[in-house]
Amino acid sequence: MEEGELYAIETFGSTGKGLIHEEGETSHYMKNFEATGKPKNEKSRHLLTHITKQYSTLAFCRRWLNEEGFNNHALALKGLLDAGLVDPYPPLCDQDGSYVAQFEHTLMLKPTGKEVFSRGDDF
Repeated sequence: MEEGELYAIETFGSTGKGLIHEEGETSHYMKNFEATGKPKNEKSRHLLTHITKQYSTLAFCRRWLNEEGFNNHALALKGLLDAGLVDPYPPLCDQDGSYVAQFEHTLMLKPTGKEVFSRGDDF
């Protein structure tokens, strides 16, 4: 870690055993900015353009795509996933009946210490 760098630190709390794994139907996705390929069809290209403009580096969910007019986006999204242009983020689970929560802080290292950008009134 060096001065001037930004970090997002994510922690996960659980009422279970604390052994988190991915499980279930994926609803959240994020553009893979390291990917160099191109979508194979026009619908996938159109969806990728929308994702880039609307979400940039942020995650998004399929419900939002529906609300934004991409009602029949399943095949276009599958094309982006198959090409490695978008990554899936399945739900995080612990043991049955437990709850899992994700927390995140974004911080920057400064000469005099750290600055936490994500600190709000709620924590």
